[in-house]
Amino acid sequence: MKALFFTCILVPWLVLVSGRRVNQNSQLVPGSVTVKERVGYFNDPVYPVFLESSRPKRALSHGVDVDVQADEPDDSPIPEGGDASDLPTCLLCVCLTGSVYCEEVSPEMAAVPTLPKETAYLYARYNKINKITTKDFADILTLKRIDLTGNLISEIEDGAFSKLTLLEELSLAENRLVKLPMLPTKLISFNANHNLLKTKGVKANAFKKLTKLVNLFLGDNQLEAVPHIPESVRIVHLQNNNITEVSIDTFCKSNNTYYVRTNLNEVRMDGNPVLLAKYPNSFTCLKSLPIGQYH
Repeated sequence: MKALFFTCILVPWLVLVSGRRVNQNSQLVPGSVTVKERVGYFNDPVYPVFLESSRPKRALSHGVDVDVQADEPDDSPIPEGGDASDLPTCLLCVCLTGSVYCEEVSPEMAAVPTLPKETAYLYARYNKINKITTKDFADILTLKRIDLTGNLISEIEDGAFSKLTLLEELSLAENRLVKLPMLPTKLISFNANHNLLKTKGVKANAFKKLTKLVNLFLGDNQLEAVPHIPESVRIVHLQNNNITEVSIDTFCKSNNTYYVRTNLNEVRMDGNPVLLAKYPNSFTCLKSLPIGQYH
């Protein structure tokens, strides 16, 4: 009797109950696989894992991911809307031994940064620097090269470079200068291409005392005349200005017919209104004719 009761009633009831449990596990989503199969899917290296915490993670320098709380403040060194002057120079720029690189700095750099005392080379190109003051380089007497290409410089205070007795290369190209300051006498290369310079903004003796100057770049300005060019100069670029005439004394010496300018190898005057063929005696001392308009 007991065997009959077990066979006819208890066994079917157990089968029915276990079938319901299996059905609950296997139909989390209609038509989906079982939970065990799902775990195997997400652990499969072929597919990405989508079951990670929704909190963002920050990768540390040693390669370990650490959870970041949703309300954790931004640890960026530059606050939103901040100014470049608020940060130490060597955090804002790249400082190597004797060299400082501050190119296209963000946030915008509107003034020359405070430099380490031993700085010899400064590259601060393509920023928003608009003025050079006498204080900017007053204490950095070791500077040999300054490159301020591509800024918004419209004013340079007199004496801004006067203490830089070791300065050999200075680039102020692609700025908004209308006049030049007094330049260091030991300059070898000076670049002021692509500015707004007119002859009245370049003093007659601006380059006279630069006895070591080799490269002089004044192209793409508004000069009406050729400035005095030191004997040491080898390359002069004056293209794309408003120069209308030259004289014998522009490059040569009217009082010395035997004078030969041995150092000057390249003179660019193309893009100027002057017709160079009208002044044949102005180039007799040169080893080669200037590049420019002859017809």
